[in-house]
Amino acid sequence: MQIDLSGRRALVTGSTEGIGFAIARGLAAAGAQVVVNGRDQDKTVAAVQRLEAEFGVCAEAAAADLGNAEGCDDLVEQVADVDILINNLGTYGMEDFFVTSDATWERFFQVNVMSGVRLSRAYLPHMQTQNWGRVVFISSESAFNIPPDMIHYGMSKTAQVSIARGLAKRMAGTGVTVNSVLPGPTLSDGLKRALAPLAAQQGESVEALATGFVHRARPSSIIQRPATVEEVANMVVYVASPQASATTGAALRVDGGVVDMIV
Repeated sequence: MQIDLSGRRALVTGSTEGIGFAIARGLAAAGAQVVVNGRDQDKTVAAVQRLEAEFGVCAEAAAADLGNAEGCDDLVEQVADVDILINNLGTYGMEDFFVTSDATWERFFQVNVMSGVRLSRAYLPHMQTQNWGRVVFISSESAFNIPPDMIHYGMSKTAQVSIARGLAKRMAGTGVTVNSVLPGPTLSDGLKRALAPLAAQQGESVEALATGFVHRARPSSIIQRPATVEEVANMVVYVASPQASATTGAALRVDGGVVDMIV
């Protein structure tokens, strides 16, 4: 299968590193004109330069803090229309339910849920008018497998799946598809940074520690290791492609089999 996204403009939120950058990289490799988004202008520009150096493409930088309505409006002013919207931006963190404040619940809802709601509301009308478009929400296996130490995070990821399913129905009869992709434990840049001090202290590799985490915390994993960011990005690029025209309203897992269900 050869995916060709030439002539398509794709916005990937939270894409200066990690899964988001891997998605941007995959879309650029398929020929899309990619818009990279991050909160920090310098970091966003640096990510664009990496894409341009690797692929010789013309990428765009659009710095904006999407954790509030004003930041989303700012992004839409910078980027008027897109053909592909990847709602990748997200935050996470462990905290016991009984000490999680209202402010934390609100922050997770604004960043993980409302950023995607606001941008989908802004960009879907253009996609509907041209009768072609792709919207993908990057959710998590935690949407189905709610972690007891991150209930607020699980809530936000379940909400993303619900919104994607509802929007797919709202776009019924058009050439626009809306899906959610659910990664499991993934060896992202953030996880590598978090594990690096412990790896140095114990004389182990970051990869070995991450695999140990999967064995302990996600023993139902079938692949028995964290996914790579490229493995997650591969699913997203396919869902964004013309070849995925009959896939909509789906929750597509890239969780290594962590969620023990056959559908």
